[in-house]
Amino acid sequence: MSVDFNIHQGIATLAFNRPEKKNAITSAMYQALADGMLQAASDAAVRAIIITGEGGVFTAGNDLEDFLKNPPQGSDSPVAQFMAHLRDASKPVIASVPGLAIGIGTTLLMHCDLVYASDTARFAMPFSQLGLCPEFASSLLLPRVAGYQRAAEKLLLGEAFTAAEAQQMGLVNQVVSAQELQPLVLKQAAKLAALPAESLRVTKQLMKSELQASITASMQQEMQHFTHMLNAPDAKEAFSAFLEKRKPNFNHPD
Repeated sequence: MSVDFNIHQGIATLAFNRPEKKNAITSAMYQALADGMLQAASDAAVRAIIITGEGGVFTAGNDLEDFLKNPPQGSDSPVAQFMAHLRDASKPVIASVPGLAIGIGTTLLMHCDLVYASDTARFAMPFSQLGLCPEFASSLLLPRVAGYQRAAEKLLLGEAFTAAEAQQMGLVNQVVSAQELQPLVLKQAAKLAALPAESLRVTKQLMKSELQASITASMQQEMQHFTHMLNAPDAKEAFSAFLEKRKPNFNHPD
């Protein structure tokens, strides 16, 4: 399964645990994440949720071989279930980013309430490089967080950026050393777990209510384009080039 789930002192932790593959996410892992989010949501003892990665990595994004075998198909797909649970989570969600956060690894941060990263973390949303488009409302949320020009730079070029830049953009709350990250996140989660659950729930609901309908609509629109583009020549060339470890050639006739 390669996703660890545990509950301790009112804090539920979901951890990518496939370090030999840089925590690349399979369809089965997405289902485990979805199930974990659902369990955390329904357990009254859980007051806060942490999403993190083991082995000094958050996640390198989708496992491309598994992704090509099990492409997302609508709102019932495991990845869509997970992201819907994350989008709709009424309890505070903290992301702890110890290293690489690629593709969905960066996208999901925009749906978390607090994001902390190590100074060695690196982020990227290389959808254009794969012949694809943004996913799960990142085309809506990133411009709101970072401003249009910075969002355009990250989504159009798809190039990696540092934890310091992620903090400057507003994507990350705080950057600390790798050794300081886990203690900081656990301390913040413990603070949340000690506060009145209803106060946190209502406060989060009020902050997000204006955008919720737009986020859902954006996720649906992006998924339609994403699914179509996944079967187009550019994406096929990008994936083939990646698996063959060569530079892609997008200069084909339309």
